[in-house]
Amino acid sequence: MWLINSSIGRKVVMSVTGMALILFMTFHCCMNLVALFSAEGYNMICELLGANWYAVAATIGLGALAVCHIVYAFILTAQNRRARGNERYAVTAKPEKVEWASQNMLVLGIIVLLGLVLHLFNFWYNMMFAELFPSLHFDPAPADGFGKIVTTFGNPVYVVLYVVWIVALWFHLSHGFWSAMQTVGVNGKVWFNRWKTIGLVYVTLLMLGFLVVVLAFAFHCAPSLCAA
Repeated sequence: MWLINSSIGRKVVMSVTGMALILFMTFHCCMNLVALFSAEGYNMICELLGANWYAVAATIGLGALAVCHIVYAFILTAQNRRARGNERYAVTAKPEKVEWASQNMLVLGIIVLLGLVLHLFNFWYNMMFAELFPSLHFDPAPADGFGKIVTTFGNPVYVVLYVVWIVALWFHLSHGFWSAMQTVGVNGKVWFNRWKTIGLVYVTLLMLGFLVVVLAFAFHCAPSLCAA
């Protein structure tokens, strides 16, 4: 199958899965912003998206997308390194029109992956996993998502780690967005430049949304904390 066996097919898979993950992150960001204004509203969303069959199915689907994206990223990176052969050890000048993120996508991807593991442990494991397997978990209130946010971002170490993660995500996605559009066929100079600008603005606003939540709870200035 060409989606698996050809380099173009692998790039298409990476592009489609990447865009799907960006859409999920958009939903996740909107959900997180609710926590700034209402603890009850955020916990209501957490309860709706708890250990229901559709939430579990969506989690499995999301996990499959993430795994495909990561696996294909490593395959393409290894393929590119083999294609370059010994030339990758040669000392060359930095290409003028190649972005820093483009040259460091693997490193950024590893940071993003490590941040994802940390995030899954802090929230998914302590919430949905706790509901699915209550006998293996000692938290008496796994549905208290707002409490998880307060506890997590009350720890300065987690705040720094999340800020680093968000910055790495910005670099990774700002390049990945327009690269994905190019892969799926947006090659015209006019629309390519437009999509590149749209992607940069969109990803910046998306990452700012996540960053605002982290810093608001880190410095105890979220309106929902005053109302709690």
